[in-house]
Amino acid sequence: MTTLVLPARCDRAAAEALWPEMVAAIGGDEMTIDGTAVEQMGQAVLQLLVSARRSAGATIVPSPVLRDVAALTGLCTELFGEGAGTELRQEVAPEDAVL
Repeated sequence: MTTLVLPARCDRAAAEALWPEMVAAIGGDEMTIDGTAVEQMGQAVLQLLVSARRSAGATIVPSPVLRDVAALTGLCTELFGEGAGTELRQEVAPEDAVL
């Protein structure tokens, strides 16, 4: 199983750094994306996560901030699967939801 770890700040630079790792992991073993350290989430990394779910069926383990940003953007089911809660669990500060 391949595990990719997301950084605390998931901005465009993080997406550019993660892209080669994700491409290399697709088509291999099961992929898990550890997002438990995410404190800020941007659109570019969200797009990578959607792609990883669609292309490789990756399992994403979210932090509270990642779960909240997914709820704000309507991506809970897309990112975490059926039955994923869509409610906000905390107030998301504008600087955390860097979309």
